[in-house]
This record gives sequence, C-alpha cells and structure tokens, in this order.
Amino acid sequence: MKKTLVDHLGQYAAYHRDPRNILTHFVGIPLIVLAVAVLLSRPGLWLAGLWCSPALLVAAAAAAFYLRLDMRLGVLMSAMLALCLWAGAALAGQSTAVWLGAGVGAFVVGWVIQFIGHYYEGRKPAFIDDISGLIIGPLFVVAEMGFLLGWRRDLREQIDQRCAV
Repeated sequence: MKKTLVDHLGQYAAYHRDPRNILTHFVGIPLIVLAVAVLLSRPGLWLAGLWCSPALLVAAAAAAFYLRLDMRLGVLMSAMLALCLWAGAALAGQSTAVWLGAGVGAFVVGWVIQFIGHYYEGRKPAFIDDISGLIIGPLFVVAEMGFLLGWRRDLREQIDQRCAV
C-alpha cells in the first residue's frame, strides 16, 4: 500500500510536536539539503547549459517523489531543489577547499541544529525508525512554513488528527 502525503507528514509530525524542535528544523534541514546538493555537485559537467552531476540525479528523483505525493507541494519543492542545485553548481566550480568547506560545514551545522531540536523534543529523529524521514523532512519544513502562512489548513488538520491518534 502506497503512503499518502498525509501518511508521510503525519508520521513525521508525530516526532515533531515541540515548537522549538520545529523551529530548529526550519534552519537545520535546509542546511542539510543544501549541503547534500553542494557535496554531490562534483563530479559534474556542463551539458547544454545545465550542470549535470550526481546532485541533479538525486534532486530529480526527490522532485518526482514529491510531485507524486502532491502537485502543489511538489512544484514548490522542485523549485527549492533547483535553487540548491544552482548553489551546489556554483560552489562546485570553486576550489576544493571552498567546495568541501561549504558542503561539510553546512552538513555538520545542520545536523547539530537538528539534534538540538530533538533534545527539546525529547524524542529521537524520525529517520531512526523510518529512513523515509530523510526525504520527508524537507517536505515537512515547507509544509509547516505554509501552515504558518495560513496555507492548506485542510492538510494541517488531517496531519494534526493523524498525530492525535
């Protein structure tokens, strides 16, 4: 049985109820996603004006997953991934020290921030129990930001109901 958007976000949200933890995710997860894009942007080559690298393949697979779950969130996630690919390509063109420093630095700082949030939560990260939490985390952050802006109230209610069970 395929999990729905509500299934994925509800399961992930159950590990993220403390507002301080959610706040740390607004910083930590984007840093991690950016770091992965940076680190996977080498090796690569320019092909028809597009930097083709392992980062592009991973981002395309993630975008397809997000689009399958929900078209609106998938389009937004695809745009965010495109920005990360752009930054990754820019940093991949720099010296090895700059590329690695930016990628590894963002990765480590992002994870430290994540674990601080889970200290407040008093619960381990979702990916410990289900590896899909690694791809759902960025989607959760974008959805939560949308909820704060008053977007998709119906989705938020469904997720909250799922967490209350």
